[in-house]
Amino acid sequence: MSLESSRIAFERARRSVGAGVGSGLRAAMQPHPLFVSEARGAHVWDLDGDRYIDYVMAWGPLVLGHGDPRIVDAVRDVVTRMQVVGTGHVLEYAAAEAVLGSVPHGERLLWSNTGTEAVQVALRLARAATGRRRVVKFAKSYHGWHDTVYAGLTDADTGEAAVPASRGQSPSALDDLVVARFNDVEMIERILADAVERDIAAVLIDPIMSNAGVESPEPDFLRTLRSRCDRHGVVLIYDEVIAGFRIARGGAAERFGVHPDLSVFGKAMAGGFTQSAVVGRADLIDQVTDGVVHAGTFNGNPVALAAVKATMEALEDPSVYETLEGVSARFELVIGDLLASAPQAARLKRVGSLLQFVPDLDATGLHGTGGLWPRILGGMLANGVAFMPSGKIFLSTAHHRADVDATADALEKVLRQL
Repeated sequence: MSLESSRIAFERARRSVGAGVGSGLRAAMQPHPLFVSEARGAHVWDLDGDRYIDYVMAWGPLVLGHGDPRIVDAVRDVVTRMQVVGTGHVLEYAAAEAVLGSVPHGERLLWSNTGTEAVQVALRLARAATGRRRVVKFAKSYHGWHDTVYAGLTDADTGEAAVPASRGQSPSALDDLVVARFNDVEMIERILADAVERDIAAVLIDPIMSNAGVESPEPDFLRTLRSRCDRHGVVLIYDEVIAGFRIARGGAAERFGVHPDLSVFGKAMAGGFTQSAVVGRADLIDQVTDGVVHAGTFNGNPVALAAVKATMEALEDPSVYETLEGVSARFELVIGDLLASAPQAARLKRVGSLLQFVPDLDATGLHGTGGLWPRILGGMLANGVAFMPSGKIFLSTAHHRADVDATADALEKVLRQL
């Protein structure tokens, strides 16, 4: 793989696009961002016409792979008739009914565009319902780039104070955050015991810490959260932008059996199109008819909702998740064995079709990982396999055993060269 056309394209992009990429972390790709001209199934083709096995999967949305014909056909049917209309249309409720039929706690939803936007909507609903202002989140968890939730590690002295994670961020925007430790039952019980006095409106949690090492909840952790939120009048919000509809058709509520009050979905719900939603209790959602503002020109546009409806219908087939589990388990086994024998031992964490490379020292952070991964990243790209800079790995129903075996052959070659 020469990557020469991608290098030239990146240099040109840097003259017009900040950092040369549409989203900042793409610039961390080694040796430089890959520029793609075509994508089908589990593969992408670069500007030189070289094919890559793709484990980026658009940073998570493509559970069914690139260009699934059911989604493409649904979108093609709509886009020739209308795009954004600024009025009601049938797909607003048809797609909503399909989503609510998949989510165990889904009574009502609000459409939005990105996960970052939908998180802000969910927090506004929680504050309106409780009359409180503060939010509990968990160290290393990512809930979008917005100032109010984009927090770094906790303060070493208190263990609860949020610190900015980006230059240019307003420190005062984080005043309403309380930061807890994931899976620390004792800590969350202590924090929520004073929920009224501390003005806590919501607990915001990614149930499997998708951006911080794919860490699963301990058996009692989510149950404790649910019971303490109920006891102290706190709204429990699952951020399922990454994991939702990927780890199970009904998301984390189905997988772990503990239902939140609200869930935020994005990425996989629209099969490659831009769409998100806040899903949950009707009394919380219906506050938008009583003074809670929710707006957005592109919310629920017919093109994206055609993709949502088609995706939800495809995910009704149980074989989708059987296929995902089978190929993901094989990836974990084959690739995991190779990583365990690497010069610097590493491993994979997995929940369904979401995996994470974890170095021996478990140095995963808000957006990335350490150890051998930066060196593996460039070597694998040169051998026709595209991974993410963060170490997260996404599989799809379009990946097959042959893709996994070819990935193993490439990784074995790269590891020998390290």
